[in-house]
Amino acid sequence: MLQTGEKNAITDVDGIWVGHFSEIRQASGTTVIICPDGAVGGVDVRGSAPGTRETDLLEPHNLVEQVNAVVLCGGSLYGLAAADGVVRWLAQRGWGFPLEGGHVAPIVPAAALFDLGRGAAFTPAVGPEWGLAGCRDAGPDNTARGTVGAGTGAVSGGIKGGLGSASQVLTSGVTVGAIVAVNSLGSVIDPRTGRAWEHRLEIDDEFGPEGHRSVQLPPPPAGSAAANTTIGLVATDATLTKPQAKKLAQMAQDGLARAIRPAHTMFDGDTIFCLGTGKRPLPETPGFFSVRHAQAINDLGHAMADCLSRAIIHAILQATGFGPWKAHRDL
Repeated sequence: MLQTGEKNAITDVDGIWVGHFSEIRQASGTTVIICPDGAVGGVDVRGSAPGTRETDLLEPHNLVEQVNAVVLCGGSLYGLAAADGVVRWLAQRGWGFPLEGGHVAPIVPAAALFDLGRGAAFTPAVGPEWGLAGCRDAGPDNTARGTVGAGTGAVSGGIKGGLGSASQVLTSGVTVGAIVAVNSLGSVIDPRTGRAWEHRLEIDDEFGPEGHRSVQLPPPPAGSAAANTTIGLVATDATLTKPQAKKLAQMAQDGLARAIRPAHTMFDGDTIFCLGTGKRPLPETPGFFSVRHAQAINDLGHAMADCLSRAIIHAILQATGFGPWKAHRDL
């Protein structure tokens, strides 16, 4: 029987903190995922209009093994400036890649979504202080969802998008989790049934009465270049290598493609990070090919894809509408 973590959020993963800064009037915000003890990272970029920082560093053939934080940014290319504040916050605590003289270089990959033109000004006043505020809000018990952080100004398939999170505990005892800001061209809702494409993945009635309602969607919006993008992160408390983290990020993208249709379009910059905090050993499951961890990676990737789908649904169900965008609860 499938089981969520205690909070059914990515903060169920030991070694993961989450914090948010939300600017409702400017219809934008920042979400910070911090790894106080570091984490092995990977990334997979599938959309054709990405806005990213430090993603090349996560490729398995490159030097740095661990990251200290990942930032999910509203504000499109301007939003990436929030990562500068996260770097400063981490450096003050000595968290980062060690340098000579006791100095550190905090490793902070980031990805941005397009929410420009949805607030009081076309371009939100995003800067390093947004990242600093997200760090100050961060902790291991943060479970905020909906119109918060990077999901503050998000829109999905013509209705209000938002931020979602979910977790699952595998039979091995390993925990996986996902957090995602849903700002997609495609829709999370099947127009034929009026319910989420992947509502069948629900665990223990987690979607509640709102998730069981059938709704009528407004007319679909016209696509516009780079005006969308779903960004997120999956994590596990298991020990991973960089190639394994890369593979898991790829597998998690399948959960995005199942939950949002269409996905990975020319107008999206869909980007998913993966972190392994190394708090538990990766189970050894010998099989036909005698690769020590192959089946364990299969199991983790399957669970991460499902967690990401469920997190996407939570983002839509828990969002609150503003301006011209109705939320699911308003339909």
